Amino acid sequence: MIGFGRTDTSTLGRWWWTVDRFTLMAFLLLIALGITLTLAAGPATALRNNLEHFHFVKRQLTYVAPALICLIGLSILSIETIRRYAIALFGLVLLATLSTHVIGHEVNGASRWLRLGPLSLQPSEFLKPTFIIVSAWLMAAGRRDPTLPGVGVSAGLCVTIIAILALQPDIGMSLVIACVWAAQYFVAGMPMLMVGALLALGAGAMFGAYHMFDHVRSRFDRFLDPSAENYQVRRAMEAFEAGGLTGRGPGQGEVKYLLPDGHTDFIFAVAAEEFGAIACVLGILLFALIVVRGLFRMRGESDLFVVLSCTGFLTLFGLQAAVNIGVNLNLLPTKGMTLPFISYGGSSLVALSVSAGCLLALMRRQTHGQMRGEVRR
Repeated sequence: MIGFGRTDTSTLGRWWWTVDRFTLMAFLLLIALGITLTLAAGPATALRNNLEHFHFVKRQLTYVAPALICLIGLSILSIETIRRYAIALFGLVLLATLSTHVIGHEVNGASRWLRLGPLSLQPSEFLKPTFIIVSAWLMAAGRRDPTLPGVGVSAGLCVTIIAILALQPDIGMSLVIACVWAAQYFVAGMPMLMVGALLALGAGAMFGAYHMFDHVRSRFDRFLDPSAENYQVRRAMEAFEAGGLTGRGPGQGEVKYLLPDGHTDFIFAVAAEEFGAIACVLGILLFALIVVRGLFRMRGESDLFVVLSCTGFLTLFGLQAAVNIGVNLNLLPTKGMTLPFISYGGSSLVALSVSAGCLLALMRRQTHGQMRGEVRR
């Protein structure tokens, strides 16, 4: 245990005794699992691409320190500071995402990255945490003052972001943003008539994406037709069978040499083959711990902004993990969505750590609502 006494009034002392240490430990364990699985799958991907053996491992490790700094540093901040930073950064990140259409680096037919020297940055990853805070702020302000169109403005921002992402194209990220906003609006008091309208709108959007984007149509067709060739999913299912309950052992897996996305979208299959189904279940439990514990901590919170922000972050973590694992298990159509904190990807790791740090700060303040109320008075 860190050497802070309960009477320690320093910034770190107050942080240590107010932060949710179970959730913090779950995030740190997920990051550690990500490093371990990158060590397992990264060299195989490097070999297939004629790169240096530890190319992907070294690149991922360069982002670990910034990720930990964001995770711990943001969790120390006050709610007001988190809100101010998010609002300021949202505009910058939105402009950076727009710039990918002009100066973006194209990978696999999508322009989502900006070159920063030897590294690449995907600015749209940072739209998620900043938009969650901004949307919660707008909805909460609208509830406090009915004359303010908080929900309308947040809906307009959501549609704008979805349009920008769809042009990259990044349908998966668009879906995540839409679901996060819908979850926040639902908790904020969405009328039941609007629930039906949004469900119909979502179905219509999926229908439109199916007919407008060839890669979306191809993935749905392969998912719905069991006889269709779906190489990556087939190899992933074989990996689950080969791994069994306890796995073949670290470094003994074969699927990582066969899957082009074994270090990113299908890293869960690599984990299943080498470490077994039991290890995979433990990983799922870590995500479940974060989401369920967050929901329980929200029950006594009276600040709507905090409730809506936590709702957004918990939806983000839970949805992204569920989609990635569902694709690996052939329960959902294939989608290039990373497994939070575990899949290779520097921008994703840092952006998710930003989200985790904000969530920890919000949950920490929730436990001390009375103290916060005294300060406000």
